[in-house]
Amino acid sequence: QVQLVESGGGLVQPGGSLRLSCAASGVIFRINAMSWYRQAPGKQRELVAAITSGGTTNYADSVKGRFTISRDNAKMTMYLQMSSLKPEDTAVYYCSCSAETTIGNNYDYWGQGTQVTVSS
Repeated sequence: QVQLVESGGGLVQPGGSLRLSCAASGVIFRINAMSWYRQAPGKQRELVAAITSGGTTNYADSVKGRFTISRDNAKMTMYLQMSSLKPEDTAVYYCSCSAETTIGNNYDYWGQGTQVTVSS
């Protein structure tokens, strides 16, 4: 089993910055793609950013140029650096990963979420 724990959420003023972390633990053979999703009240969960094991990244248009996804494979940790935050970035942010506990046994896992609120 793989556990994902997010941290770093909180309240920030518009224009401010936050850095989210997602730490993976458990019996893990390999972590493949890792992603950040968010869900605002009354809205569907949406992909924010994703990163492959090799470091290739992908961003939602709404966060391009403001958010940066990264990962430290040795620490099994993923980050989301968020800058120039807007009120519309307010949501619960979830991390997700595609991981193998044994070779070829690949499943998707989710964290419990961390609240990000952008408000003055």
